[in-house]
Amino acid sequence: MVYAATRSAAVVGITGHLLDIEADIAPGLPGFQLIGLPEPSIWPTRDRVRAAILNSRLNWPDCRITVNVRPEGMYPYGAALDLAVAVSILAAAGHIPAERIAHVLFLGELGLDGRIRPVRGVLPAVAAAARAGVETVVVPSDCAAEAAQTPRATVIPAERLADLVDWLRDGTLRDHAYLAPVPPVPGAPALDLADVAGNHAARHALEVCAAGGHHLLLLGEGPATMLAERLQGILPPLDLQAAREVTEVHSVAGLLDQITPGVPPMYAPHHTSTPAAMFGGGTGTPRPGAISLAHRGVLYLDDAPEFSRQVLDGLRGPMETSEVIIAGRGRAVRFPARFMLAMAARDCPCPVRRACGCTPLIRRRYLDRLVPLLDRVTVRARLQPMPWPAVPGEPSAVVAARVRAARERATARLAGTPWRTNAEVPALDLRTTFRAELEAIDLLRSRVDAGALTPATFTRVLRLAWTLADLRGAGRPAATDAATALDLWSGESGHEDR
Repeated sequence: MVYAATRSAAVVGITGHLLDIEADIAPGLPGFQLIGLPEPSIWPTRDRVRAAILNSRLNWPDCRITVNVRPEGMYPYGAALDLAVAVSILAAAGHIPAERIAHVLFLGELGLDGRIRPVRGVLPAVAAAARAGVETVVVPSDCAAEAAQTPRATVIPAERLADLVDWLRDGTLRDHAYLAPVPPVPGAPALDLADVAGNHAARHALEVCAAGGHHLLLLGEGPATMLAERLQGILPPLDLQAAREVTEVHSVAGLLDQITPGVPPMYAPHHTSTPAAMFGGGTGTPRPGAISLAHRGVLYLDDAPEFSRQVLDGLRGPMETSEVIIAGRGRAVRFPARFMLAMAARDCPCPVRRACGCTPLIRRRYLDRLVPLLDRVTVRARLQPMPWPAVPGEPSAVVAARVRAARERATARLAGTPWRTNAEVPALDLRTTFRAELEAIDLLRSRVDAGALTPATFTRVLRLAWTLADLRGAGRPAATDAATALDLWSGESGHEDR
């Protein structure tokens, strides 16, 4: 009887978990038994591993083979363990010295010809290995750059099973370590706010939302998409922790090529998107949806009333908790979803305003579809058609500098707390630790007494007042900040005439 063991990893949500892969070869009738995997994964894994070993000109053990995956039931992906299973079998059969795989992590799908194919979720899997003290990881060549983003990890790229076996036999595995390239420095945004003429109120609303992380609603006929597309360009670069979270989400989704390091992501799903596409899910292993792919960035809903009621209602929870929970098959998978929502809506469902024949009732019913989200949207702005001839507005670089300065003031004030923007600060801390000036509080309380604000919207408007104070460099919100915040909340901001 011969025994060998190695390590692999599974990813649940965006969290990696180490797995032990044990292989045992014993005398008896030839057979291959795989223990510890979900039933749908067992047969494909066994067939791929056997074909890959044979087509790599390696001998398949003509004995009783037992492979055990521990802990049982955690493994979610059907192909990422292929390489670890194959290596453990070959080590137990004597093709590879068992001691050379004992402290190495193996990740990769095997093709029937022995090629090692890329898999999703490599970054969080390698991060879990590094936390556990496993520093050497073997990954598919196409995933080497992704794995190399983990500090303290020695990344070994592999293209074929036969080549990997030769390296393990010779003990020269570390000679093939991958050297991570220097990440590119984000350049200037391609889309500039200077392209948007007029619409001073909407531009100011965009700046305030970027500075405080607040949600935005753009109403009316105007350049809503132009403004939303330029919101990404005035947001500050992501810090290291936020950039890693964004990368891990896109790693699990297999969409790393769609992000730029350090740049907040932006996703604009179509209004026909299903709830699974928005929130995540799918058959087999759940994948993150659009709102998780917009984590630490912008989620833009154009023609927001056209989205299904399931999607609009479902957004309420993630906007409060900043995460998506997908439950099923005895497991709850969590994906982060701290995004800034930007919605655009016309006054009626007519695609061409000049030919509108909608009655007031039709218009009201159209906008009433957004009622489930309106109490969570802090800033509203009325759009206007761009004037002609167009006079360029402020460029993105100028607005981004003010946003960055405001964010730095908020970061200094929130140092030592888990929050990064004013929109994240809980109501209790706004009443105790971060107190506005008394005149500002009295003004907002008078609106609550008059029924114009609820206690929940009082908190949201107060957060908005803090952002306005940060933008003008004040230490605390004053009554003027509270008044401007009320105008932005109601959509009656007077900045159009600035």
